[in-house]
Amino acid sequence: MATETEKITPTDLHTGLTTAQVKERNQQGQRNIAPKPLTRSIGQILRENIVTLFNIINIVLGILIVSTGSYKNLLFLLVVVVNTVIGTFQEIRAKRQVDKVSLLAQHPTTVFRDGQAQPIDQEAIVRDDLIQLTRGDAVPVDGIVRATAGIEVDESQITGESRPIRKNTGDSITSGSYLVSGNATVQVTAVGSASFVHKLAREAKQEKKNNNSQLLNTINQIIRFITYALVPLGLLLFLRSWQHGRTLNYSILRTSAAMVGMIPEGLVLLTSVALAVGAMNLGKRRVLVRSLTAIEALARVDILCLDKTGTITTGKLSVTQLKAFAGQTTDQVRAWLTNAVYTIGDDNQTATALKQYLTKPQQLPAASRVTPFSSSRKWSGAAFAAGSVLLGAPEFMFKSLPADISQEITTAAKNGFRIIAVAHSNTVMTDDEIPADLQLVGLVYIADELRKEAVGTFDYLRAQGVTIKVISGDNPLTVANVAGRAGIPHADAAIDMSTVGEQADFDDLVARYTVFGRVTPTQKRSLVQAYQRADHTVGMTGDGVNDILALRESNCAIVMAGGSEAAQEIADFVLLDADFDAMIFVLNEGRRVINNIERVASLFLVKTIYSIALSLISVIFSLEYPFIPIQLTPISALTVGIPTFFLALQPDYRPIARKFYENVMITAAPGALSVVFYALLMSWMRGLLGLNMDTTGTLTVLLTGLVGFTALAAVSQPFDRLKILLISVLVAAFACIFLFPVGQSFFSLVSIWDTGSLLLWIPLAVSVPLLFIILRNVLSDYVLPKIAWR
Repeated sequence: MATETEKITPTDLHTGLTTAQVKERNQQGQRNIAPKPLTRSIGQILRENIVTLFNIINIVLGILIVSTGSYKNLLFLLVVVVNTVIGTFQEIRAKRQVDKVSLLAQHPTTVFRDGQAQPIDQEAIVRDDLIQLTRGDAVPVDGIVRATAGIEVDESQITGESRPIRKNTGDSITSGSYLVSGNATVQVTAVGSASFVHKLAREAKQEKKNNNSQLLNTINQIIRFITYALVPLGLLLFLRSWQHGRTLNYSILRTSAAMVGMIPEGLVLLTSVALAVGAMNLGKRRVLVRSLTAIEALARVDILCLDKTGTITTGKLSVTQLKAFAGQTTDQVRAWLTNAVYTIGDDNQTATALKQYLTKPQQLPAASRVTPFSSSRKWSGAAFAAGSVLLGAPEFMFKSLPADISQEITTAAKNGFRIIAVAHSNTVMTDDEIPADLQLVGLVYIADELRKEAVGTFDYLRAQGVTIKVISGDNPLTVANVAGRAGIPHADAAIDMSTVGEQADFDDLVARYTVFGRVTPTQKRSLVQAYQRADHTVGMTGDGVNDILALRESNCAIVMAGGSEAAQEIADFVLLDADFDAMIFVLNEGRRVINNIERVASLFLVKTIYSIALSLISVIFSLEYPFIPIQLTPISALTVGIPTFFLALQPDYRPIARKFYENVMITAAPGALSVVFYALLMSWMRGLLGLNMDTTGTLTVLLTGLVGFTALAAVSQPFDRLKILLISVLVAAFACIFLFPVGQSFFSLVSIWDTGSLLLWIPLAVSVPLLFIILRNVLSDYVLPKIAWR
């Protein structure tokens, strides 16, 4: 520590750096690095959407098709290009909206320059700057404490040590940590990449243990399987066709059709677009999304843990009364309280309310020690020459109190007041331990107003299957009173967590209680973990340093703007207007995105599954693959490509009740099996009735398209005018291909309007929805539930 101090030239605490000194350091490159943007760059979006494995395979297939001279079979590439262009445009549009909102959420750092305190962006910090940090601030750079009355710093992301570390003047402080209590002036010793833990701090801020996406992981598993199957199956199909006397061009076209069918064109892109558009929509409501995967996590939340202050209540605290005890006058207690509050210098909501109630004295007595408020300690204090003054939660300051005072505190808490104890000791504190002769001399009554929208918001969340739990540092009786007024069910099931310790049976506690009071930061984290062990998806809301451990542990962290910088940096969502009512829109947007992705994934996978199945059957049983690329193009475009872009943006706020695989396969499996059935039926009827291959191929395309529209209708429910119009237009476009010679010729089809063909395909067309429904019911009732989905 001493050697660190010797290496730097102390910056004048009265003036800070001058403008000329800041300019000199900027020229020398001693400037901090800007925070990593939350979104991908436009270049990354273009590169990741265009340069994909499937696009490369499509291009290779296109080159092979060109070699056959059948250029119209390249039309499938147009579908790929249009999907990519539309999706990329949407994602870039969403990026710009999110970036705009991100600028509003950036937390400036206060520096002391030219004798004045001024807010600047983090990337404008230079070496030797004097930065001012308060409780809840994240430390953006390495430095040395130059002035403080006493601070405590959480360095758990750096050292793994969960206990706050006290820092005094001359001690070093590291980027990636944050202030748990107190405030300080820090001189910057290292910026940007020169910071000792720059890389570690960046990773630690962004890491979130439970932020894995079940949806994206599942889609990636599907893509991985398709990737493994695609090339080997294509080669086997090509060799089988060529070895059975087919021409090279014929083999290339049939193999290309199979491989094009296997590729779920646009599924990954559409997933990214849906998530990005979700983030954009939230941004328009002034909700900053820091992680796209968190949109999915929020959609699955079924337990929402709230801190009382700032969520159920507005956080606008006001002192209503000061009572004196132990023979002291109110004026004497007020004087002790005033000296302590203004000497300690805390800036939390309670301290702010006390400062508004008290008048700052012109001169404060000298303090030999200051203990700032900490969420784990639940009290703060200052030592003066005549003794020490402490203020905080009575339960944490006194092991026992007289019966009349205990009753006074209990009654006040039941009426919804936050009670702050004022205590005096003749002992001059030299450490952060409570003096043995501490005496209660007063109680401060603090009121907090209920949010107007709280009752309606909680009613809506409850109706949507989200259970509300309240986890607060306040007295459990106070919290239960406020929770009951807000309409939270079972608010009377409250427990004082100061009576159970850190090693309690948290699994039993979460099963029995709704309101948890006097909770320490580590207990908050343990409660979140217990809900997760009970197979719940947990959302956590908060705004202070006491919430950070629980926020980081939760599946989805929601933070109110205006709270601590450290809490906002690890949040998945930041409510920029600190409006808890926005939670309704946030929850609905998450559900809309996930439900729509599941719905469109079904359509993509119908084609993928039947293409793989027909390829395997063709290889094993030496059958002809029923399609060429041009014939799959209208099926892909009209039953998948076009409708999925509309469906992905539809309102759908149903709770996420089942897992992704089941949701997808309930439509994809019967659709794919129906196509396989009709393709094999046509192959069998060609031999039985002596039909030519062009006729059976046309009928197979027709029936496959009808299966696609049946699946589309299944995932489009419930219907509205827009969906009915969309499906009607697409079906009409599909019918025109078979009605007019130009459509038949272009898509390599033949007329099926003669009497024999009509008698064959009309009954089959009528059977499509019936077969789909039968297969769907059988699979959903007897097959899919028995599969051990991962």
